[in-house]
Amino acid sequence: MSVAVLGAGAFGTALAISLSRKAPTALWCRDADHAAEMQAARENSRRLPDAPLPDGLTVTSDDSSFEAHDTLLLAVPMQKMRAFLMQHRAVLANKTLVACCKGIELDSGLGPVSVLREAVPEATAALLTGPSFAADIAQGLPTALTLACAPDGMGEALQTTLSTSNLRLYRTTDLVGAEIGGALKNVIAIACGAVIGAQLGDSARAALMTRGYAEMQRLALARGAKPATLAGLSGFGDLTLTCSSEQSRNFRLGLSLGRGEEFDPAITVEGAATARATAQAAQKMGLEMPITQTVTNLLDQRLTITEAVDQLLKRPLKEE
Repeated sequence: MSVAVLGAGAFGTALAISLSRKAPTALWCRDADHAAEMQAARENSRRLPDAPLPDGLTVTSDDSSFEAHDTLLLAVPMQKMRAFLMQHRAVLANKTLVACCKGIELDSGLGPVSVLREAVPEATAALLTGPSFAADIAQGLPTALTLACAPDGMGEALQTTLSTSNLRLYRTTDLVGAEIGGALKNVIAIACGAVIGAQLGDSARAALMTRGYAEMQRLALARGAKPATLAGLSGFGDLTLTCSSEQSRNFRLGLSLGRGEEFDPAITVEGAATARATAQAAQKMGLEMPITQTVTNLLDQRLTITEAVDQLLKRPLKEE
């Protein structure tokens, strides 16, 4: 399989760096000036500084370059993915498209694979998700991810192609579970960041992670996912990483909320839109997801951090 990564943000660049150490790889950037800058400097100084681009990595802004590759990794933000797919639909048809974003589309309530299938039904859709920071991948540090794809025989070949010396991929056919785990862990990370930002302690963070995991399972099972998927890399693994490190943009947004500070609006934080979309979906489905709803209320300034904590602590007592 010939591979290209579409999207030159930090994560897309890191994936391209890792893949290009194994075989020639293309990295597509929508900004022609940025692409030329990277190709000349052999570094993505805007998004992933101090990570040299290997010789096997070519950077381009030419849309026609898509045609030369049969496997395309889509490292574009969740809320912009549908527009990207519709813009390039003709050339993306009949390709293997691997979504590398995590979230729930605000307008439709769909996850990345569902959006792929709806926008480009002729393509083969898959999802790459799990606990990973771009800097770790780019530095060659060991990282394990989940590759979710339909049971059509493509999974093993794709797993082999996308695994590298530092990326170990585990396969699943539970696309729904992988989507929901990767999306909702960002919401819980915002909550955990808010707790730490408000200096409420690590015990409170542990409680939120645990009860947040219960919410992830509740929604996933309601949508037909397998419980084991949420216990794996795309659920529990990603939740653990994202809720415990300031490398996570979602966690940093939560820190700002907890401290009462402004957060840079130019930084893409997938968990914000996902919280709103999930709160809407949970209400329609009659699911109880108090942490998700509280995060939404914090983001929309309907609650202060003190009111949010008070609201959660006053919920009725029950069995775990």
